[in-house]
Amino acid sequence: MPYVDGFVLPVPKKKIGAYRSIARKAGKIWREHGALDYMECVADDVKPGKLTSFPQSVKLKAGETVVFAYIVYKSRAHRDRVNAKVFKDPRMAAMGGPEEMPFDAKRMFWGGFKTLVRA
Repeated sequence: MPYVDGFVLPVPKKKIGAYRSIARKAGKIWREHGALDYMECVADDVKPGKLTSFPQSVKLKAGETVVFAYIVYKSRAHRDRVNAKVFKDPRMAAMGGPEEMPFDAKRMFWGGFKTLVRA
């Protein structure tokens, strides 16, 4: 069963174009190094909740939107091999560090997930 890395982050609406540009480059790099799929999605129907919600999870501010992204691998071991290659790729370093990103990396969260159901 596939293994998935998932990400949720806040992006200023005025920086969506810059974010899309970086995401396209990153997606190409991940796919070249073996990721099975790479998807970046912008919020369309994610209302604030009373206890939990996507906006609350990233402490969404006025003028921002939520991005949900995921990368699919064959397995966790495959993910670890792909990510080792990705993070050594000089094109990743050329994109800049967290300070140069068009989003607040401190409010981003991510994790790796084993597939529970695949329909």
